Order: sequence, then C-alpha cells, then structure tokens
Amino acid sequence: MGKRSRTKGREAAATPGEVGPRQPCPCGSGRRYKACHGSADGPPPAYVARPFAGYAGECDLVALRELVPAATAPLDVAGTGRPVQLCTLLPGAAPAQVRDDGSVWLALQVQHGYGDPARDLGAVLERALDAEPGIVGLASDPGDGPRFQDLVADRPLDVTVHDGFAFWLDAEQAEDPTLSAALEQANGSVWPTARLTDVSAAYWTDVGSKEHLRWVRPEPEDALLDALARLHAAGRDTLVEDGRLVGMFRTHGLLVPVWDLPVGTGAEALAEPAAALDEALGQALADLASGGGELSAEERAVRSGLANRQVTIR
Repeated sequence: MGKRSRTKGREAAATPGEVGPRQPCPCGSGRRYKACHGSADGPPPAYVARPFAGYAGECDLVALRELVPAATAPLDVAGTGRPVQLCTLLPGAAPAQVRDDGSVWLALQVQHGYGDPARDLGAVLERALDAEPGIVGLASDPGDGPRFQDLVADRPLDVTVHDGFAFWLDAEQAEDPTLSAALEQANGSVWPTARLTDVSAAYWTDVGSKEHLRWVRPEPEDALLDALARLHAAGRDTLVEDGRLVGMFRTHGLLVPVWDLPVGTGAEALAEPAAALDEALGQALADLASGGGELSAEERAVRSGLANRQVTIR
C-alpha cells in the first residue's frame, strides 16, 4: 500500500469522538486503549498498590512473599478452629493445599495475579476452608469478597525461617522418590536466610559472594527516604564495618532498604546494630515530622542518590 493509501486508511478509521487503539485509555490507567478498556477481554484487574495496608503483620508478610525462600507462620482464622499455616511456597507453586488431617496450608509465592494480592489470598483461603484434601487455587479473577486481613487475626506473624522445604513432607512422603527428587530440586534454590529477632521484618541472607540485610519498612516512602538520607549523610546508617546501604526495593507499597555486608558477618552480629539503627530511624522520622529542619543540600543529594537506586519488584 502506498503512502497516500495508508494515510487515507488511517483517516477513515478515525471517527470523531472515538479513542484510537494506541491512544491513552480514558479511564486514566496509563495503558493504551487497546490494552485496557479496548481489549477484547476487557480491562485488566485494578491494581492495589499497598494490598496489605493496616495488617499488623504487613511487613513480614511482604518479606515472605517477595524475599524469603522458605518460611512458615501459623494463622488464626476467625470463625474456625482449623489449623492454617502460611507458607512462602508450596510444591508446584500451588496457591493452597488442604492436608489429609484437615489443616490448610496457604502459599504467598504463586503464579496467579489479579491486581489485589490480599483479595486473591482471601479468596484462596475461603475456598480452602470449604474444600476436601487436595490442591486449591484460582483459575480466574475472584471478584469482590473479603481480603486476607479481613479473615485472619490482626497480629504480627510468628515467622519460622527454614533452611529448606523439608516441612512439605511428612515421614511417609519423604520415602517417596518422586517427592524426594522434587524436594531436592526446590532446596537447591534456597540461600541461607535468617530473621533478626530484635527488630521487625529484617532478613539476613548469604548469597555466596556476599551477604545482605533486607529490611521491609512500614513508613511512607517519602518520609523514610528523608530519614535514611539524614542518617546516611551523618554516617549513622552503617550496620557493621565495611557494610553499606546500597539501595532498596519497592514492593507492595513498601520500601525495603538493602545493606551489603562482608562475607562472614552472619545474622547474630546484626542484632544490636540493627536495633540501634531502628531507634535512630525512629528519632529521625519524628524530628522531620515535627518540623525539625528541612534536609540540607548534602542530605538532599543523598536522598536523590537513594531514590535512584530503587528497584520496583511489583
């Protein structure tokens, strides 16, 4: 088709008042119309930026969903005496598993995603509580309904970090060669990880060439960046000698500062300095919130550098 013909074709396709397929969708999602309300499947599910806001265990839950390979935590589900265990990952990335003893295992690291992880998790939990033993999951958007934090007791998570996925199998299952092979494969992806005991949602990990501390923080992003910039400019954000704050993740509406640590540091050496840093951060946040001076030029430069070293997970 010649240039003139292509131009005429585009003009003929454009009707006054209509939205072109490559134009921004009028709904304000930021997507092109053809990928949103102009899609044959309709618009994608609405995205919830901070799905677990208001839940007392929010920071640990986010850490288990995004950062920690193997961990569990018991849940107290209102209106039922059933044992429910929250897990980072289940075999085959199953969303949930009803065990032969009637207990429910609910997984955080799953393959589906319908815009609101808290609603997805709530839907899986509801279905699992009514299901026979076996795998429970979602094949489509669950729609409106209770979210995770509507169904469970609002209290901090009692997290147990495991060195592998042996908790998947009971003694009889461990003798099954197929299950044992799957377990061995899953364990091969696990880096040594530990949760610090004196602060909330801070996880040490050893990735071989170095060690890290990844600390999920509950504060609003702007306030936390200001406070971290103030401490960094003053040289007060170091946990151990030769360790340094190298950047941060952004996930589920929360920031996760990350420190590089020398090999051989270990989790125990971080307990006291992490508690001291937590206190210093709290003081910096309070000072800034009460109008305790704007950031200096040096602190603003540090803040800009920290903001540029953010990686958004989701």
